[in-house]
Amino acid sequence: MFERLKARTRAVAAKRRNASAAGKSSRGKAAVTFAARLTFEEVSRRFGEGFALDHVSLDIAPGEVICLLGPSGCGKTTLLRIAAGVERPSGGRVLIDNQEVAGPDRFVPPEKRGVGLMFQDFALFPHLSILDNVAFGLKSLTRSEAKTEAFAALERVGLGHYASEYPHILSGGEQQRVALARAIAPRPSVLLMDEPFSGLDPRLRESMREETLAILRETRATSIVVTHDAEEAMRMGDRVALMRKGRIVQAGKALDLYRAPKDILAARTFSDLNELPARVEQGSAQTPLGRFFAGGIPDGKDAIVCVRQLGVRLLAPGQGVPGRVLDTRFLGDVGLVEVAVQGLDAPILARVRESDVPPEGAEIAIGVDAGAVLVFEAENGTENGAQPER
Repeated sequence: MFERLKARTRAVAAKRRNASAAGKSSRGKAAVTFAARLTFEEVSRRFGEGFALDHVSLDIAPGEVICLLGPSGCGKTTLLRIAAGVERPSGGRVLIDNQEVAGPDRFVPPEKRGVGLMFQDFALFPHLSILDNVAFGLKSLTRSEAKTEAFAALERVGLGHYASEYPHILSGGEQQRVALARAIAPRPSVLLMDEPFSGLDPRLRESMREETLAILRETRATSIVVTHDAEEAMRMGDRVALMRKGRIVQAGKALDLYRAPKDILAARTFSDLNELPARVEQGSAQTPLGRFFAGGIPDGKDAIVCVRQLGVRLLAPGQGVPGRVLDTRFLGDVGLVEVAVQGLDAPILARVRESDVPPEGAEIAIGVDAGAVLVFEAENGTENGAQPER
């Protein structure tokens, strides 16, 4: 028995080496589906006295990839489960191609919605072969047809050579690919992915994002990707919907959310910030780093001036606001520099190229790129002060 196990292990290792050598050129192409419009109209989900979702409205165009971004517990997964039909909304409607699939008048079961759902933990069946795992949802096809479709999906993710193996031999990245193959095999018009990369190491996560996005583009399925990683959302989504406490705070293209966040909590999601207290006078917020346009905040109001760490420039003494380097940290391509500035209780943090990091204790000057500054009312800096869209 031990010899058989060793032989099987060697065979699996050989398959993995052969697959790696073959590269992506040996992979197939994902089958194209008929993308559907997915619409949420004032969708709510109540648990006891509280809301997991509170009047969420969102319209997703056919073939669009949208990322739901937000912290744990903000309602992202609940919205996904309602779209899939795993949960029912307490109020509002869900429509696919303008046909109600969940609401006060109708509820379409999950298997009849044309929706694919990829779980966070991949949910592969350990007792089924990898091919049978992928074919599991193809109930409307004959066994032969289901295996053909499943094998084509496995080929697309580069794992056709593992068809007869079982999930326990796969790495985390390979299990993710199998789960993706299973999700696209039925050619769903809508594909829902719940934090699909959260269990992968950072290097593998990056490559799997790119590969998954390429497959989503090939299938043309309307897709929702749930994530709590802002960089992931910005890289993958045609649009990003930022969620907080069961509501959509802001939705739009990643660049628009980055440049014009609705509130300071949204700004913190997309940037590493220095936050400086200020008071608005004559339309400007005065800080030890200079005066900045207050963006319509009334005179006399307290404000928070947010300066992106990448927008802080380190200059030669005499060319800006005087400062002294307290600490430096190497972060790879960039260095994080901590600078003391007179008039500020907390040091300023700047991210600069590694080659531009000054020595600790150096006397320098600080400049600020105007485009790297955001100004918010001080009361906007707390969760109670942030007003989400309804």
